[in-house]
Amino acid sequence: MRKGSIAFSLFWLSAGWLILALAGTAFLLTDLYSRALDTNLTNLLKFDIDTLSSATLDSTQADFRDVSLADPRFNRASTGWYWIIRNEFGDIIATSRSAVGSVPPALTGKFDDDNYRADVLTDEAGNRIRAIERSTTSNGRPLKITVTGNLDESQSLVGQFRGQTLIVLGAVGIALAIMSGIVARLALRPIDRLGQAIERVREGESETVTGSYPREIAPLAEEVNELLRSNTSILERARNQVGNLAHGLKTPIAVLRNEAAAARDNPLSAVVSSETEKMSQLVSTYLDRARIAARSAVVGKRADATMVMLRLVRVMQKLNPNVVIAFKRPDASLPWFRGDEGDLEEMAGNLLDNACKWSRGQIAVTMVAERTSSAQMLLIRVEDDGPGLSEDDAKKVLRRGVRLDEKTPGSGLGLDIVKELVDVYGGSLQLKRSVLGGLLCELRLPAAKVGGLVRT
Repeated sequence: MRKGSIAFSLFWLSAGWLILALAGTAFLLTDLYSRALDTNLTNLLKFDIDTLSSATLDSTQADFRDVSLADPRFNRASTGWYWIIRNEFGDIIATSRSAVGSVPPALTGKFDDDNYRADVLTDEAGNRIRAIERSTTSNGRPLKITVTGNLDESQSLVGQFRGQTLIVLGAVGIALAIMSGIVARLALRPIDRLGQAIERVREGESETVTGSYPREIAPLAEEVNELLRSNTSILERARNQVGNLAHGLKTPIAVLRNEAAAARDNPLSAVVSSETEKMSQLVSTYLDRARIAARSAVVGKRADATMVMLRLVRVMQKLNPNVVIAFKRPDASLPWFRGDEGDLEEMAGNLLDNACKWSRGQIAVTMVAERTSSAQMLLIRVEDDGPGLSEDDAKKVLRRGVRLDEKTPGSGLGLDIVKELVDVYGGSLQLKRSVLGGLLCELRLPAAKVGGLVRT
């Protein structure tokens, strides 16, 4: 689970709530156990008082020397377990063996309706004790019978119980945390499959999102498919409208240009010719941009860059027999271009055509995969042994229609079209000095996965 993922958030949210819930459970169980021990101790001490009260009734001696309890804890000194019988004046009549030489403090406070009173005291040995005293009458003789129990022993048992509870609940918490992580991964697995299906569409391996998904995610897959269909339909309509606009504007512009040429003696003809030429250039510019944007916006297209470049090299070699184009065919691991094949041909073809025009006879073409911090890119390098460009000229030549040498055939729009296509695809085009002495064009484009087709 990676940080920032839903599974990571669900795991730590579940773990946090588990820690709070189990800690609260441990505290509650410990408190309940402590209360149960204290209640049990109180009931035991009251039972001992009742036993002593019955023994005083059966005693044949005035000082109750024959009165005792069977619990051996009342026979050991300084244990916190004592019993004491006092008369109505508060004088001690009889005590347990454990209280000899260590008489606990007398209780203060009022008796309840059952003639009991209780308090927590500390004996001379430092033991915290629970003391219960009852006011009773034995054979017409008023008595006060006090029995105490060691609270430290109960607290020790509570501590042991708390430690064991934390261990058990900790193990349960770890098991539940692991289970929540597994459940989160299993529950989010359909989302991973949906993401992979969308990636296959983006990489061009599939036209639509396919697969079976749970009821909660299935509508999302359908919406994505509907969005793809809508996007394709909109782009198709846009292409048709661009084509209609092009045909609709070309005829009026051509008529104006012809009429202006026919009436050269009229001073207005020069103005009309100039303005129609500007109109024609603007129409061409924006129609090209619309065509480029519409074509490159189609999701799921990809092209085998190696096959495209091999085809372009063969064509350019035939058209320029005096130029040697060195192209080392890359291996099958080279990624494909993520985009339209026609766009790749236009970009690479313009770069090769430009190199052939300025080369003195030698051109080198290389293609490699390049990994950036965010994605994998396809790097196409075209270099020649021509005159090259300075840094200022390299910036100027990318502007639309700019030509540094009017004697060389061409419209000056080649590199500019390449730059526009590169920008649409999120790539880059850099012009540098080549080791051959001329111009080096580095074209970086988004890469797709290898299509798996056998290249011949």
